[in-house]
Amino acid sequence: MTDYKALKLIATSSPHIRGKETTRSIMLDVIIALIPALVFACFNWGLRAFSVTLFSVIACVFFEWLYRKVMKKNQSIGDLSAVVTGILLAFVCPVTIPYWMILIGDFFAIIIVKQLFGGIGCNFVNPALAGRAALLASYAGSMTSWADFGMLSMFGSPDAVTTATPLAMMKGGNVIELTQKYSLSDMFVGLIPGSIGEVSALALTLGGLYLLWRGVINWHTPVCYIATVAILTFLFPQHGAGHAEWMLYQVLSGGLILGAFFMATDYATSPVTKKGQVIFGIGCGLFTVLIRYFGSYNEGVCYSIMVMNLFVALIDRYTRPKRFGADELAKKEAAAK
Repeated sequence: MTDYKALKLIATSSPHIRGKETTRSIMLDVIIALIPALVFACFNWGLRAFSVTLFSVIACVFFEWLYRKVMKKNQSIGDLSAVVTGILLAFVCPVTIPYWMILIGDFFAIIIVKQLFGGIGCNFVNPALAGRAALLASYAGSMTSWADFGMLSMFGSPDAVTTATPLAMMKGGNVIELTQKYSLSDMFVGLIPGSIGEVSALALTLGGLYLLWRGVINWHTPVCYIATVAILTFLFPQHGAGHAEWMLYQVLSGGLILGAFFMATDYATSPVTKKGQVIFGIGCGLFTVLIRYFGSYNEGVCYSIMVMNLFVALIDRYTRPKRFGADELAKKEAAAK
């Protein structure tokens, strides 16, 4: 018979199953996954892409440190979440964005969206996307000026030729011009105009596969998101384009791959259940296509994810698994009344 008095039993509160992952280790994996896209951005536009990203990271870390210092709260910059926000916000902005402008976006993302709602895990929308939405609403001209392939200077006014993105060309019905100017291989590799970190589907897919391999994210949201956009654009092509061709250009354009792997999977603003993640991904894809097709703005990834962020609590509520015995207990309580 076991002598239980001799055992050293430790009673603690849930959760009783713990993993080795921490917020810092998860954010570090996200940073590693974003490196291929940053390297390609530097190849595409030169060191200005790196300097804008680095400036955004420093600003986000500073704003988080300053807020928590002023409010006399424990510092959280060590969890690297501010670093991830800084990288993602830079990634969804044009490489030609002025430094002072992205500073405003960093302030809005960290102070307004993240810290004022309680810090990491308490924000109701993705901070980087909210920062981009604020910049787009305030400085639409600068946020929709895209540099063509070429090396840009780090400081001063970027010397670049502005051009239309593939999404803008499709929105305007210039499908033939698009296919002649950019092949599908160009689209996949990223030799196209666009935001700093969203142009290379190859680099972003490699990063997304790394996150899946590390178990940082699940496949449900990104796969359902991309698949929904692919199916809808295949079924309903526009401007006389072929079904498959239109679908491939839509999937490889804009921030779809970046949003699917790195933003729609944000822990704080996405569902926790597998069924909820599927619904969330499908909803993001549906809103993305609706905005691209019927909205005045040619890109819908940013707003679609933010809209679906607002439904996360509702999705979790109706997709959470039932507790064992809960139904029987409820019936007994109802019968007793």
